[in-house]
Amino acid sequence: MNMKLSDLGFDEWFEPYVGEFHEEGTGIACISAVDRGGYLIRNESGEVPAELAGKLSWQMERSADLPCVGDWVTVEYYNDHTAAIIHRVFPRKTFLRRKTAGDKIDYQMIAANIDTAFLVQSCHFDFNPRRLDRYLVMAADGHVEPVVILTKTDLITRDELEQKMAIVGSVTQARVLALSNRSGAGFEQFQQTLRPGKTYCLLGSSGVGKTTLINRLLGRDALHTKAVSGTGEGTHTTSRRQLVVLPEGAMLIDTPGMRELGLLGAGEGVGIGFEDLVRLAANCRYADCSHEHESGCAVRAAVESGELSSDRYSSYIKLKKETEYHDMSYLDKRKKDRAFGRFIKSVKKRMKD
Repeated sequence: MNMKLSDLGFDEWFEPYVGEFHEEGTGIACISAVDRGGYLIRNESGEVPAELAGKLSWQMERSADLPCVGDWVTVEYYNDHTAAIIHRVFPRKTFLRRKTAGDKIDYQMIAANIDTAFLVQSCHFDFNPRRLDRYLVMAADGHVEPVVILTKTDLITRDELEQKMAIVGSVTQARVLALSNRSGAGFEQFQQTLRPGKTYCLLGSSGVGKTTLINRLLGRDALHTKAVSGTGEGTHTTSRRQLVVLPEGAMLIDTPGMRELGLLGAGEGVGIGFEDLVRLAANCRYADCSHEHESGCAVRAAVESGELSSDRYSSYIKLKKETEYHDMSYLDKRKKDRAFGRFIKSVKKRMKD
């Protein structure tokens, strides 16, 4: 199926960079899958396996600079256009990232150039407003529009669904959609939100129905799914991030379920994700109020009066402290990396002398 780059989301935002990044003998393509260091790229004609040019790999200072799903890149084809080498990565219009899982303090890119992030939670075991806070901050950090999707509505009553919708509404002003992959309820409404040429990303824990949702949109079982375990916890099905072009022309990225969702460099995103607290904070006595112990704190006063829930307040304080701590650790790491780089350069210079 031949498509134009604009059909794949290469819009006017990227045009100013074409002259600088697009070199003679190369083409422009989108990263459609990343799996253990291997890449698939999608161009006007279809998908082609690709690898990084040695020079590009050497120039990458951080793992977050490596191409991720949704990135636009310049590529050189070989073997009669059946394989490609990635030479340059275009700047990212938007992005989704998190702190690398475990103790390592670094960024892990999830996807780039996303128009809308679907934040998926099951109405059954997975429903967790505090985890939703994290996803909302992640979307705000990368300037991505969030839409909340509640799945498995067939497992709860209408009253229970309305209660969960109200809880989500108290957390965010983002659009909320409810659906059931089993009965099909709400699926048509969800399908109508998808626009040709736009890129969407599904974020959520394992077993909430992300891959099943894509299969339903495709009209076939193109992606593998597994049954949810007896505890209600999802089992990992999707092992890689991949971009799927839907029949109507929208692009949808499926992602593996994330058990850890640490935040790094998301200070601005925390503010956007907690706009209700930001509005309250405008009335604090001190402009730099931490909302923890200062007198005249409007945020804590709202908690005491019941205007703001203690859970919501606790989530904000926790995420704020977490991103501040990780940011400081990351800056220290970068300083050490730069100092080590200068040391290596000085040694090489002395050896030449």
